[in-house]
Amino acid sequence: MNIAKIMVPKAMTVCLEESASIRKAVDVMRRHGYTAIPVLDSAGKYIGCVNDRDFLRYIVTQGHADPGEHERTSVGDIMRRDHYMPVPITATEDQIIDAAICQNFVPVVDDRGCLCGIITRRMIIADLAGRPLPPTEGEFTEK
Repeated sequence: MNIAKIMVPKAMTVCLEESASIRKAVDVMRRHGYTAIPVLDSAGKYIGCVNDRDFLRYIVTQGHADPGEHERTSVGDIMRRDHYMPVPITATEDQIIDAAICQNFVPVVDDRGCLCGIITRRMIIADLAGRPLPPTEGEFTEK
């Protein structure tokens, strides 16, 4: 499996910095329709993902959904860093498949730990089946 061939490159991946406010993160997730987004530190290193459960856990533990508090709290404060474990750009097919079994997408990092891009389960299955990636719901395809 050629990772570079099938992954969505970082430039086309929606990411957040760990210093982004919860409010900004929720807006980005809502706008793009994602349930999880990779989070990077200020140097571009992958540190984990923030997902919808992180927001729910935060609201439940706070006991309220104060919008002002959402501006003051950062994504880095609420995210769990032990989910969406990355694979190296040199990962084997087995490593990629093992990661994809446990998560919807697999972050790909270089030897410095910087995000290179992501691979979705959809991309992995299409590649293994030797088929082109079919369009998703809402995508425009020419006939």
